[in-house]
Amino acid sequence: MARYTGAVCKQCRREGKKLFLKGDRCYTNKCGFERRSYAPGQHGQGRKKNSEYGIQLRAKQTARRYYGIPEKQFHKYFVIAEKKVGVTGDNLLKICESRLDNVVYSASWGKSRSQARQLVTHGHFTVNGKACDIPSRLLKEGDVVAIKETSTQKNEFKAMLEENASRPIPQWLTVNGTTAKVERLPEREEITVPVEEHLIVEFYSK
Repeated sequence: MARYTGAVCKQCRREGKKLFLKGDRCYTNKCGFERRSYAPGQHGQGRKKNSEYGIQLRAKQTARRYYGIPEKQFHKYFVIAEKKVGVTGDNLLKICESRLDNVVYSASWGKSRSQARQLVTHGHFTVNGKACDIPSRLLKEGDVVAIKETSTQKNEFKAMLEENASRPIPQWLTVNGTTAKVERLPEREEITVPVEEHLIVEFYSK
């Protein structure tokens, strides 16, 4: 499955907003978006008026890039969200939030979602007591994610946990040291993705 491997700051610049793809760096004056807030490319500074389709596309791309999800998988989540009871847009964002890599990031075990994804891929976590290296695994209420004991003994892992210890934990998660429990799926007001999800629904409903 193809994944974007270019400069991630270009993604923020293209969407015209911070997506916090580099963790702590995004809060400093080294942030690429702060230095060049216009779109990348030779025509990036040109004035451009988006069409209705363009606005919907940008909303979809913003959400997809925020969570680091490939297009095919993101559309699959939309199909699942559409079949669920409730508001499709809210359901879609809840599915994205319930991914294992996002839960690892939300539990303050990674500086960014991309780092959390890498840690999961490298096999540092268990889900309900069983090893899991699939970042896209969707968790449900009651699932428990834990850092492997062998991983917690590594100095670099200890340093990372100490560095991220002050980050706030969302209310739908309960974190106790090296374990995190999904108490429930988040409500829409608890999801911080900077996007109007109804535009995504309109995009895929064409």
